[in-house]
Amino acid sequence: MKTASIIIQPIISVLGTFLLGLSFTMLIPGFLDLAENNLNWTGFFVSSLFTFFIGISLILINRGSNNKIEIKSAFILVVLSWLILSIFASIPFIASSVNLSITDSFFEAVSGLTTTGSTVISDLENTSRGIILWRAILQWLGGIGIIVSAISILPNLGVGGMQLFRLESSDTSEKILPRAASIATEITVLYIALSAICGISYWLIGLSSFDSLVHAMSTIATGGFSSRSDSLGGFNNVNLETIAIIFMIISSLPFVLYLKAIRGRPTDIIKDQQVRGFFKTLFIASIAVISYLIIFKDFVSFDAIRYSLFNVTSILTGTGFVTAEYDMWGTPIILVFLFITFIGGCAGSTTCGIKIFRLQIIYYNSKETIGKLISPNRVINKKYNGEHISQEITQSVITFLFIFIVTFIVLSVLLSFTGLDLITSFSAAATSISNVGPGLGSMIGPSYNFYEISDIGKWLLSAGMLAGRLEFLTLIVVFNKSFWK
Repeated sequence: MKTASIIIQPIISVLGTFLLGLSFTMLIPGFLDLAENNLNWTGFFVSSLFTFFIGISLILINRGSNNKIEIKSAFILVVLSWLILSIFASIPFIASSVNLSITDSFFEAVSGLTTTGSTVISDLENTSRGIILWRAILQWLGGIGIIVSAISILPNLGVGGMQLFRLESSDTSEKILPRAASIATEITVLYIALSAICGISYWLIGLSSFDSLVHAMSTIATGGFSSRSDSLGGFNNVNLETIAIIFMIISSLPFVLYLKAIRGRPTDIIKDQQVRGFFKTLFIASIAVISYLIIFKDFVSFDAIRYSLFNVTSILTGTGFVTAEYDMWGTPIILVFLFITFIGGCAGSTTCGIKIFRLQIIYYNSKETIGKLISPNRVINKKYNGEHISQEITQSVITFLFIFIVTFIVLSVLLSFTGLDLITSFSAAATSISNVGPGLGSMIGPSYNFYEISDIGKWLLSAGMLAGRLEFLTLIVVFNKSFWK
């Protein structure tokens, strides 16, 4: 029987390596502030040194020990990675001139790394560019971390039906792909390339090099942090919005499919059931909002299409950029946006939420159940992208959905106890566990931020963001007493 220390020991050096990497990234915004004579550079350098010291210490104390990571260690590694990196990522905010409390700093760091995009900083235009860049870096790092985790870790842990996307498929056609470690490397290269293309595209239409860099990082990570308090709406640029829509969609599709396309199988993208489901959802939601604005709100067609398509795409993909006060468009629109907040994009992308494939599997299972009521002896072979949908996968998805709903309800109730109204409580809970960003209502709506939320509320929302990013079940397993036996 393994003790807790034996389970945790193999992951100490990995966490130390992560902290070393984080310490070096802190120097980037530090040098920017130093070049611009902003005193925040001292905060970044001190934070970097402290993080480096802790990281190297973890590596040294674990030197010579068994570094083999098994299933239990993998569960803990996933949970501790997001938690510890969030704690250390908050230090530059604490040490900066932004004057954020420990609570606000942790909230901002968690929001960045989980690519949620909720913020407590009100006056971004007068905030040091080092802090703005640090927020973007956190989202960018979180984005690639999410993809690698979704491809190489979560499927092997059997979390929420993610086992459906195991790379070690028995299908010989899947053997064209390398192993998980090689795929993680290739996806990282692809992620960097897409970020560069997105940034160059923004720059070519008139954004400054700094704004292009910051928004490219946020877009590819589907994070939503901006250099302006009014988000992308502050630029009032149709070309910018069009480019953002394209790259938000690109980032919401499975990155493994891009590797297949590069290897000569581009049709796999359009054949993928999850991708098709994503575009159907995007189309239906956009048409519904566009039609409502034209018929009931007297929007001209161009404005209805422009604002609807951008904001629906932003919320569905979990990016959180805004260009309009959509919470002022009426109750039907609020319900649409609240609904798509839960959905999210595809598994294997930077998005969060329930994800398209889970809703599809629930649909197929419901269809099978109804079919058997009509014909009890009927044999139905459920398949998803050619893979058999086992009972284990279906149960995992149903369990995930149940926990998702329960977490949403509990978090909404707890937030209401902090003094928030019903709409704000519901939307705040939804946007945190779905890692979307802006909420609804007069306090956290698209034109506001989370600064006015109480400290208790921010800690609750931070927990919700981490739980959503960890796919809930990962977190529950670690806190299960039997896990440590």
